Amino acid sequence: MFAAASPQLRLEGLLEYSQQVPPLPGRLKGSMERVTECQTPFFVAVELNDNGKVSLHFDAPAEAPTTKGFAGILAAGLDGAAADEVLGTPDDFYYAMGLAEAISALRLQGMSGILARVKRQIREQLEAGRSRRAGLSAG
Repeated sequence: MFAAASPQLRLEGLLEYSQQVPPLPGRLKGSMERVTECQTPFFVAVELNDNGKVSLHFDAPAEAPTTKGFAGILAAGLDGAAADEVLGTPDDFYYAMGLAEAISALRLQGMSGILARVKRQIREQLEAGRSRRAGLSAG
């Protein structure tokens, strides 16, 4: 849908996704990781359930609709997906969507940072789970 649209329509679609970011659960406030590549304060937290499904949480100010729109795209496409699916998402998938023609390179850098943090948090949680299981089986 994005790739076939004009750059202006891509930007409008991105802004629509900014309004679809689920509200942040109160238990996560203050415990999220900041994405320093983003121009505005942007925070991410990933939760991995026992079935290996991913829950994505984002916190961004309303005055950052472009970045928040990217979070909305990630939430729509990856929230509830298996960890391996999220880890297999191309780091530059937004190029295939045509977003590079609609937003600045600096904002694309922020988008890359968000996805990189999501993937790193998943890998860390998977490793922690393997370590716990190894400890349980050794004890």
